[in-house]
Amino acid sequence: MGTSKQLLRLGNKAVIRHCIDTLLASGIKDIVVVCGAEYDACVSELEGTGASIVRNEAKISEMADSVRIGLQALDEEIPYSAVIVALSDHPLVSEQTCRTIVNFHREMPDKIVIPAFKGRRGHPSLFPTEVISDIFFVSSLRNLIRDEGDRVLVVDVPDEGVVLDMDTEEDYRVIAAKFAAREHSALAGE
Repeated sequence: MGTSKQLLRLGNKAVIRHCIDTLLASGIKDIVVVCGAEYDACVSELEGTGASIVRNEAKISEMADSVRIGLQALDEEIPYSAVIVALSDHPLVSEQTCRTIVNFHREMPDKIVIPAFKGRRGHPSLFPTEVISDIFFVSSLRNLIRDEGDRVLVVDVPDEGVVLDMDTEEDYRVIAAKFAAREHSALAGE
């Protein structure tokens, strides 16, 4: 991408702020954000959200590395039943999707809950605590999901945001256009 995806703007906020605001609005309270090279800018962007922000010091790392760092930053005094892994390059995920994922967890607490849009798996994904702790023993979340295949629950959601990620400048332009159209619809009362 050539720049920090987390800090790209959608409207008047960085995409990382959109993601955190969505999680908070859906009722998720304990949020740990793992940032890399743009740590200071992320701290500034997320001021006032209540999110804990930790640094991934590695120059090159995988998503699983950031998940491990985030897990180590969780408050050990709180008995978490699950962890949602949300990616900042998926800024259009809806509050309702996050609520749906949490509600399925409440009904089936031993399941890994993965949202899908029109049959395509997306993010964020919810992992029961005893499953996500195995990330310290496998190389990736993909391997963890594969190893725990009988626990995976794929939930269809009417939210294209779960599959819209920003890996290229073109992806960002598409997301920015969809965001603008959504904001326009909201202002028009549609």
